[in-house]
Amino acid sequence: MTLLARAALSTRHSGRLTRPSPRGAGLALIAGLAVLAALLTGCEAANPTSPPRRAAKARPPIAAVDRLSLEQQVGQTLILAFAGTNEPSYVGRILRRRRAAGVILTGANVASPGQVRALTRGLERSARGLALIGADQEGGATRTLPFSAATTPQSGQPDAAAAGAAARATGRALRRLGLNVDFAPVADVASGDASIMRSRAFPGDAAAVAEATAAAVAAYAAAGVAATAKHFPGLGAASANTDDAAVTVAASRAQLDRRDLQPFRAAIAAGVPLVMVSHALYPALDPARIASQSPRVLDDLLRRSLGFRGVVVTDSIEAAAVRRRSSVQIAAGRSIAAGADLVLMTGPGSYHLIYPYLLARARRSPAFRARVRQAAARVLALERRIGPDAR
Repeated sequence: MTLLARAALSTRHSGRLTRPSPRGAGLALIAGLAVLAALLTGCEAANPTSPPRRAAKARPPIAAVDRLSLEQQVGQTLILAFAGTNEPSYVGRILRRRRAAGVILTGANVASPGQVRALTRGLERSARGLALIGADQEGGATRTLPFSAATTPQSGQPDAAAAGAAARATGRALRRLGLNVDFAPVADVASGDASIMRSRAFPGDAAAVAEATAAAVAAYAAAGVAATAKHFPGLGAASANTDDAAVTVAASRAQLDRRDLQPFRAAIAAGVPLVMVSHALYPALDPARIASQSPRVLDDLLRRSLGFRGVVVTDSIEAAAVRRRSSVQIAAGRSIAAGADLVLMTGPGSYHLIYPYLLARARRSPAFRARVRQAAARVLALERRIGPDAR
């Protein structure tokens, strides 16, 4: 009989059974329970097959983007421009507070190699090494740094080997000067003598342009610079620049697939980190919205169909093709909502219009706030990929 049973029934005293007192029975019961608990615990410890006690569930790590405030997440969707050859104090404050992802240098910011290097060092310090610092350095006449590499335009690079060599030299020169993004190569297929891109695009048919584009993307990566394939989904059939006028590319979907999209597919396969979307209208894709504001172009075509996972950046938001439709701040909101990750500003005053507009929209709209978070996460990944520690 167990200790518990004996305590519950009776105790033997002087040869006869006696009923224990209520207090004694209670003490015996408590003691018995303690012994039973010890025995059970010992058995559990001795039995290696006993299931272990469930550990407290570990919390998943906080994503990098969620360590940023909403103000900072909105800032990660913007590339700004400024006037002058020195970093303005307001630009330094914006970068320190992480309320912009970086800057684009224009001709107004460039005087000499030494001055550019000093400027980019200051921008890096302000941004704690996480700034995207880019320029248009395509080659030939389209280059922000006239004293740097890429003296030959893309149209003068006859094959993939030449395109790769030019991009490698350009990338190394940009990196030495403190830049980490080139808004190049042009991936458009110039079609017809009237093509606005004829002097800027690689020569040849779609297959030749695709090979040259892929070679350039790989060469930029080897030099530590993020390449940008532009102008998606292709401006080679346009006779005017969206910077100057509203543009419609009246190609059929079959023509776009066969001709214009080939180089972008090749760039994506080569791992291009950025794709710049154009401000032209493509009725075969979206009859109402220009490409930079179209979910059909950015989400359905570029993301889902072509499988691009990198950063989508708009062409200059101040373009005439944009201003014909809205203010720059409304256009920026439309682009982010449609699937763009970065709004490229080339006008020094645009930031002060666009940033507060995007922030106010993110505060009142959960859907837009989620889109901003997604965009900021992609931009953060790019910053870490090409920052100073990646050199």
